[in-house]
Amino acid sequence: MYAPASPFSRPLPAGDRTQSSLYRQVGVETSISGASPHQLVKLLFDGFFESLTDSRAAIRKGDVEAKTQSLTRALRIVDEGLKSSLDLQSGGELAQNLHGLYTYVCLRLTQANLHNDEAILDECQNLIQPIRDAWQNITPTQTEAVRGSMKVQA
Repeated sequence: MYAPASPFSRPLPAGDRTQSSLYRQVGVETSISGASPHQLVKLLFDGFFESLTDSRAAIRKGDVEAKTQSLTRALRIVDEGLKSSLDLQSGGELAQNLHGLYTYVCLRLTQANLHNDEAILDECQNLIQPIRDAWQNITPTQTEAVRGSMKVQA
């Protein structure tokens, strides 16, 4: 679904091309290429939380470029990955509620970027964490029941 050139893949800065970071990038690409729709959503959640962690570190260092990159990645994961996969017509109230939540989280991520506000990052994490936890507790066969609220493609 998402190729290595995906907007969700984290670019490796020129100075950060160590063996471990290259190994990690290959691992992510391999995970994506062989993932089921259920696993892809788990990877989106993982990427979102990794981006929040990177954003916090960049805010603390005062690294505006890294902060902006990581928050942009988090925002795109929510907006282009999680929110865009919702099927609002057949997903019912669940899809509508998730759409509203994801819209709010995108707004708050933008505000966190503008104000260098870690408290907003905490808020976003606390809002998404229960959904991530619930998704991780769903077995792939149960995902078929949830598919009615999402346009997840294999």
